[in-house]
Amino acid sequence: MNFLEESCTFYSLSPELIESCDQFDCGHSDLNEFFLKDAENYANQLLGKSYCFIDNNDLKSIVCAFTISNDSIKASLLPRGRKEKVTKQIPHVKSSKNYPAVLIGRLEVSTNYKNRGIGKSLMDFIKSWFIDAQNKTGCRFVVVDAYNEDLPIKYYISCGFDFLFSTEEQEKRYSNIQSNDPLKTRLMFFDLILLKNPS
Repeated sequence: MNFLEESCTFYSLSPELIESCDQFDCGHSDLNEFFLKDAENYANQLLGKSYCFIDNNDLKSIVCAFTISNDSIKASLLPRGRKEKVTKQIPHVKSSKNYPAVLIGRLEVSTNYKNRGIGKSLMDFIKSWFIDAQNKTGCRFVVVDAYNEDLPIKYYISCGFDFLFSTEEQEKRYSNIQSNDPLKTRLMFFDLILLKNPS
């Protein structure tokens, strides 16, 4: 058992819930602003749904929050080596060009709950959601556009994610970015079949 399973309750992140809780602070101003101000509009525009866990011992504390949307991996646009990495366990590769995915648009843990393994538990929860028999749609991959910073990249790698493109230069070409500046984010993926059919 982990802290999320033992001591927290799962909720849809609504304006009423945000209003009833202490202000969520994950230490990243962009993410704070999204969860506090933009998540409702994002949901109303059918662009993504936000969820959170609340501490059962402090019902005003949002422990962590995340947003998910539908997405896909367009394998036909990947460089050959990366395409082979993504599709190596998919049958009938030639008949399909796009593979269903869920996009984690935002994900963060409150500063009050950092360094307790909650981020890993949250990712395990999200992954298990999409291989559950009750899932109503096909979903092969989890994808994320991770901040290109040490901590987020290390976090996603520790959760089993890999880069969709092996280099920033490949990703820039795919995204049609001409700048010599480093990428602000990196596309990463996790193949859910690894959980459904563990080797």
